[in-house]
Amino acid sequence: MSDPSLALQQLIRARLSASTEVTTLVPATSIVDRNHRPEQFPGIIIGEGRANFADNVQDSYHDEAFTDLHIWVKEDGLATGKAIAGAVKDALSDSPWSVDGYRAINVRVVNARYMRDPDGQFSHTVLSIEAVLIEVVS
Repeated sequence: MSDPSLALQQLIRARLSASTEVTTLVPATSIVDRNHRPEQFPGIIIGEGRANFADNVQDSYHDEAFTDLHIWVKEDGLATGKAIAGAVKDALSDSPWSVDGYRAINVRVVNARYMRDPDGQFSHTVLSIEAVLIEVVS
């Protein structure tokens, strides 16, 4: 089994890349896991994560995973970042999903922060996502 936060990261990447609503605004090749501002705009960086591990309950593990998505847009306003955030929220709303030994039973975008980059050329949106994951025990 992988870490539940890694499973959530894989689920998010797969779901966003498969969403026409998202990829109309952000190319699937620009939805990445990296440590710095994207090279192409707009872009989504799958960011920081954490996991809360739970005990075995009725032959399955119920873990929680959290991650932030960073949406970068080269514009002096916030409208495109907000549009992308809405598309991401819609793409993540259907569950359950399964990946790498986990089934996600509840995935939610819990908040969004919209910011202007100090250089005036970019806007930056941070979406915080949380999920309840059940480890599939064979």
